[in-house]
Amino acid sequence: MNDAAANPIHGIEAIVVGASAGGVEALLHIFGELPAGFGLPIIAVLHLPDERRSQLAEVFARRLRIPVREGRDKEMIQPGTLYFAGPGYHLSVEQDRSLSLSQEDRVFHSRPAIDYLFSSAADAYGKGLLAILLTGANQDGALGLAHVKRSGGTTVVQDPTEARIAVMPLAALSLHTPDHILTLSHISSLLATLEKSSC
Repeated sequence: MNDAAANPIHGIEAIVVGASAGGVEALLHIFGELPAGFGLPIIAVLHLPDERRSQLAEVFARRLRIPVREGRDKEMIQPGTLYFAGPGYHLSVEQDRSLSLSQEDRVFHSRPAIDYLFSSAADAYGKGLLAILLTGANQDGALGLAHVKRSGGTTVVQDPTEARIAVMPLAALSLHTPDHILTLSHISSLLATLEKSSC
């Protein structure tokens, strides 16, 4: 179940990632090895304080080889780009594969919420979606990940024994059995196999 590299996943069109406490380090770990020509779009929600402008895109842009930016309302999703949800807005994917920002109610005290992103992306991409849920201290993302699975997408949960805070991975595991339970290093390896299989 954990040897993702031996069984590359084909047909992935987009990747969504959710994380909370401990997430910056986890995301840097899994995205740090992506090659400059990585072809798939990645959309990420990392729980943020509302008050301040997020530095996430700038921090990651300096460390990664792929373009990184904060998602903008009505922006068409581009291949090979990492989009972050900004503070204070839910980020979701529309059927035409554009991004959408909204200020609807918080989910598990969070806006942006992982559930919003995962569920909307599952509706837009179906079986072409890979969803990854990482370390975090609340239950946001568990319902969205289950929705991805029901929609035919591929689901990955960080191994809770490795997560800095295991509440979020454990909440997901209590709802459904993901396709893969992986350490950060194995998630990074899985992303590398996607690139080969998407060409």
